[in-house]
Amino acid sequence: MNLNLTGKNALVGGSSKGIGRAVAIELALLGANVTLVSRSPERLSEALAELDTSQGQQHDFLVADFADPADLHKKVHGLVTGKPIHILINNTGGPPGGPASQAQVGEFLQAFNNHLICNHTLMQLVVPGMKAEGFGRIINIISTSVKQPIEGLGVSNTIRGAVANWAKTLATELGPHGITVNNVLPGSTMTGRLEEIATANAAKTGGSTEAIFEHWMKEIPLRRIAAPSEVAAAVAFLASPAASYISGINLPVDGGRTKSL
Repeated sequence: MNLNLTGKNALVGGSSKGIGRAVAIELALLGANVTLVSRSPERLSEALAELDTSQGQQHDFLVADFADPADLHKKVHGLVTGKPIHILINNTGGPPGGPASQAQVGEFLQAFNNHLICNHTLMQLVVPGMKAEGFGRIINIISTSVKQPIEGLGVSNTIRGAVANWAKTLATELGPHGITVNNVLPGSTMTGRLEEIATANAAKTGGSTEAIFEHWMKEIPLRRIAAPSEVAAAVAFLASPAASYISGINLPVDGGRTKSL
């Protein structure tokens, strides 16, 4: 199985922590040159130090905020002027929780901007290089909510679904150029965001975060929360030459929790 990414350049969003950071680590281990993107220069520096360089990889980072698509475009445009990006990992933090019926219009607009618009901005910047290289991987880290909406995440459910359909459309359009487009759908994964959701749920119910985690684990056939590295392994496979004939899919990495096919 060919998992070798030597000579390939990857751009990984939200890579200063959590799943994005784990993905960057995994891609570097396979030989890719990784550009990290996030808002925090301190965390980016820490993440950069974790990336493997044993195969002569050259890694760097960009400080950018996905709440500002214009600034993101400017900085990534400068990056792609100097080198092609073969692998784009679209990943950014989800919007705040709450019922869809109580969400303000501005919450939907902000989430749409942070997720779909920024994903689209990055895609348009990197696709010309992918076409020229005859190799491209666009992988969107979204949520199992595109298959089964998650209670209490109304805005996120809505926007993640839009991203999934955008990606499926792109898979058809970009396939003739050797570019695959796929979505990875993490289930409960031990990240800062999951801990925030657990804390918020505990506050609402008057219980403990431990009880919330226990409840979640009972709903997962594997009876545990995922490590970010387990999601990253699926992403890295889809980025590899071995996954060259896989495109347009939604891949749950959720321990079997999602009940739909």
